[in-house]
Amino acid sequence: MAKAREIPGLDADLRFRDAAVLTVRVRAEELWERSVDVLDVSDIERVHDMRVATRRLRAVLEIYAPCFPKAEHKAVLKDVKALADALGARRDPDVQLEDLEGLAGALSGADAPGIELLRTSLRAEQQHGNEVLAAALAAAEQHDLRGRLQRLAAMAP
Repeated sequence: MAKAREIPGLDADLRFRDAAVLTVRVRAEELWERSVDVLDVSDIERVHDMRVATRRLRAVLEIYAPCFPKAEHKAVLKDVKALADALGARRDPDVQLEDLEGLAGALSGADAPGIELLRTSLRAEQQHGNEVLAAALAAAEQHDLRGRLQRLAAMAP
C-alpha cells in the first residue's frame, strides 16, 4: 500500500481552516498521482493505492466539512464517493482472482475445470469493473473533479 504523503506545514498550531486547506490539497493531489495506469489489470496494486487515496481524501473532506461552503462540499464529496465505489467494483474481483490463483496450486487436477470456470467468471467481472472505473474516471475528468477540489480548498473562509 502506498504511504500517505506528508503534509508540509501541517502542525498543531495551525488554525483548523488552514489545516483543511493544506490537507485537502495534498490528499487530492495524491489521488491524481495514484490514477496513473489504474486501468491496467496486470498490476492490481494501482487500483488498491488509488482506492486508499480516495478513502483518505474522503476522510479529510468529512473532517473539515465545516470549513467549506456546504453545496460545493457536498457535490465534491459525492463525486469522490462515486469514484471510490467504482474503484471497489474493480478491486473486488482483483482480490478474488489473486486468492484463486493461490488456491488453484493447492487443489488436485480434478478441480481444474471448476477453477477455470471461476477464473473466467472473475475475469469477466474484473473487465466489467474496469469499464465502470473507466466511466467514473471519465466523469471525474468531465466534471473537473480535480479543479473543483482545488477550488474547494481555496474557499475555506
